[in-house]
Amino acid sequence: MSLALLDRRHTIAPPGYNRWLIPPAALAVHLCIGQVYATSVYKNPLIERFDASSTQIGIVFSIAIVMLGLSAAVGGTWVERNGPRKAMFVSACLWATGFLVGAVGISTGQLWLLYLGYGVIGGMGLGIGYISPVSTLIKWFPDRPGLATGMAIMGFGGGALLASPLSRQLLGLYDPGYVPSNPAPVASVSALTLLFVTLGIGYFCIMMIGVTLIRVPAPGWAPAGFDPASIKKKPMVTTESVSAAKAIKTPQFWLLWIVLFCNVTAGIGILEQASPMIQDFFRQADGKSLVAVAAAGGFVGVLSLFNMGGRFVWSASSDRIGRKPIYMLYLGGGIALYLLLATVGATSTAVFVLIAALILSFYGGGFATIPAYLRDLFGTYQVGAIHGRLLTAWSAAGVVGPLIINGFLDAQGKPGTLTADAYRPALFTMVGILAVGFVANLLVRPVAAKFQERRDATGAAVKDDGVQVDTHDHDTRTEVGQAKVRLVLAWAVIVVLLGYGVIQTVITAAKLFS
Repeated sequence: MSLALLDRRHTIAPPGYNRWLIPPAALAVHLCIGQVYATSVYKNPLIERFDASSTQIGIVFSIAIVMLGLSAAVGGTWVERNGPRKAMFVSACLWATGFLVGAVGISTGQLWLLYLGYGVIGGMGLGIGYISPVSTLIKWFPDRPGLATGMAIMGFGGGALLASPLSRQLLGLYDPGYVPSNPAPVASVSALTLLFVTLGIGYFCIMMIGVTLIRVPAPGWAPAGFDPASIKKKPMVTTESVSAAKAIKTPQFWLLWIVLFCNVTAGIGILEQASPMIQDFFRQADGKSLVAVAAAGGFVGVLSLFNMGGRFVWSASSDRIGRKPIYMLYLGGGIALYLLLATVGATSTAVFVLIAALILSFYGGGFATIPAYLRDLFGTYQVGAIHGRLLTAWSAAGVVGPLIINGFLDAQGKPGTLTADAYRPALFTMVGILAVGFVANLLVRPVAAKFQERRDATGAAVKDDGVQVDTHDHDTRTEVGQAKVRLVLAWAVIVVLLGYGVIQTVITAAKLFS
């Protein structure tokens, strides 16, 4: 691919381009970068390789999440200016390079190279890749922005479904002595190195599918039958435009920052401690748990399914329910569910799993719905850049959430000796955090006119982003003629990837109820 084809002016869709090619393009990226949720699979082998503590290896994940938020915030405007194709290509290069540099660190025993590779470089790829298709999807689906963003961000939640079993199977292939069912499985240095190289190259190839497919709609394009005037009938949805620079000066931006921070902090409270948590809730007087290690792994799989499914189902539902009401459900429902988890969660495994799964569905839904909420309030002009700045709330929550949970648990006793009672102070704290988010959401109002972009004599918003758009450098007949083939192949690849992950996760989750 010529690098010139990455320019935004070369990505304008020709007439008749099928907008349903855009979701698989976004999913191709998000399914790959969602691997970050599966780092626990090879955490113990990395601890063994570097003779490091759990905290020292866990920092790799924290660095990646912090860099995700920072790169999304800093690079958001660049992504909007240069278009999704160049951004997705840069993301693929950074994400793959992160794995390859990490592989060098594993091979040479240099932990700082793992921090630099997977943490810093890979984390930058995470941030750019996460936001790059979002504003494009919203522009292609002005009639159903929640559905569109839900499909893409569903892929990020589903990335672990693909990466977890794939990583275990690759480690087993490269090291026959690797036993993933062991409480603390270890793998050889060569197996770990080959795993990182394989993932880096494989993810780059899959992400390039998205780079190839992605297009932006031509100026003035609208889906058949869509009436832009219908947006004006919704009180919380604007037809105006607000720049990223002005958006961060509005109270609405910071209220949504609090909303996202609270929702993510509470969700991470379950996600970060999932496997030991279910074992501790059902620990007997003799110290043994009724839930085996393998079954606890199945619980993590169930949570992954609900995390992914919630991103699509709840976000798509927000198109009908409305963004503000759906966040009242996420946050208000989360309060009720955390109270139930603290009080009746230990009565049975089924009750515990159901409550936790619903909490994680709201966690995922909050991520997927926030871009559409931003579009409602600030318009489509620089919604990707605004989204990038808002993701700093995720970075903050990624640090605060685990600190809250682990801080309370450390005060209650040592791992392996805790019971359900030890978790209650942390769970009640999450109730308070969700209540703060609930109030913040209630305070959200339409953005004041003084923050909106000025309009020219024709009534169009003036958007001086310095980009010259070329809508005439396509062979329209060739592109449209290939659209059906591309559509079938693109969705086939996504279905195969997701299907593999779901089937493997269901097999693992079955152990929880066997």
